[in-house]
Amino acid sequence: MVTTMIGEDRRVGPDRRKARDTALAEELTQAMAGGAIEILFQPQFDPSGMHVVGAEALARWHHPRLGEVGGAKLFAMAERAGKSCVLSRHVARAALLEASTWPQARGRELRLSLNITAAGLAEPDFTDEMAGNLAASGFPPELLTLEITEQCVVADLERSAERLQRLADLGVRIALDDFGAGFCNFRYLKRLPLHYLKLDRSMVEGIEENASDLAILRGILAMAQALELEVTAEGIERPAQREVIAREHCTSWQGFLGARPMSGADFMALVAG
Repeated sequence: MVTTMIGEDRRVGPDRRKARDTALAEELTQAMAGGAIEILFQPQFDPSGMHVVGAEALARWHHPRLGEVGGAKLFAMAERAGKSCVLSRHVARAALLEASTWPQARGRELRLSLNITAAGLAEPDFTDEMAGNLAASGFPPELLTLEITEQCVVADLERSAERLQRLADLGVRIALDDFGAGFCNFRYLKRLPLHYLKLDRSMVEGIEENASDLAILRGILAMAQALELEVTAEGIERPAQREVIAREHCTSWQGFLGARPMSGADFMALVAG
């Protein structure tokens, strides 16, 4: 397991740990060059039904020994190997290129969401790199959403806000991801050029049966409306949850009720169907 591989590093000496991290970095580099890092898409839906409105890009590594590694585990490995920024850029380029082939005609405008890491946002050329990837792919900037977490901006809020604003000026949308899972520093809502709040799954877990959970959801939505922010609900797994977020006017949702992460080809089949 990946967690075992990472955890074992604490019990070995620095020389062996360095050698292991160097080998992991080489593996990751070869995986990206050889196409072993697959880009998946988690569909996002209109709250009133199953109409696909876009997708969040994710990554999965088909590792020869560890099997399929994705999500936080993959980026933890990349960080350990000093390759988190390289991996983030690889995912962004690949996802934008694939999304540029999506049908954007006859009123169908599919959004693409990309997760931004703290290390990536801290890179001096982050803004230019993202703008260059957009230009190279031809994907419309106004259909791209960059998802950031509190951890992305906590080190330098002003610098982060300035870099994100430059992309927002190009038409890119900015979402505060995992809202409700951290400290929810309201200064971020004032300073960052936000367009979306993306609710953490913990914020929707009991909304169909718990009055307190529903009251919290309504409070967040009222605040978002006052700030002219749209709201995406994450982790929707039951029809009753979807009914609530539709009734309460969330903008969109994603979760296993709709679909699990899938290949680009399967995503296109879902859109067409």
